[in-house]
Amino acid sequence: MSRTRKTAKQAGARFERSIADYLAANLDDRIDRRVKTGAKDCGDIANVRDSHGARIVIECKDYGGRLQPAQWLREAHQEALNDNAYAGIVIAKRKGTTNPADQYVLTDLATLTRLLKGPGQ
Repeated sequence: MSRTRKTAKQAGARFERSIADYLAANLDDRIDRRVKTGAKDCGDIANVRDSHGARIVIECKDYGGRLQPAQWLREAHQEALNDNAYAGIVIAKRKGTTNPADQYVLTDLATLTRLLKGPGQ
């Protein structure tokens, strides 16, 4: 059965929920799915912060085709700007597993370096 827009949206919502629940259970119980904000999208998961308290935008992708890291990272970076967040990253569905801990995390080296250094470094 091929994916329709409706089934793709449902799969995306389930994926976002699983990622939010995993992060809430392992990091901070205030983490949750973000209410959709339209044109000024601020990511899919709310209340994520690094170890220094800086906000991080997470864009979730349960995709039907190939990984599209360049496009998805541009989207996450724009959403971080929209949300005045410190960084934006992508969590992409790994084919063959539904375990949230096994999903891919995509970022560029500049963002990774900023996250590892922390704000003000």
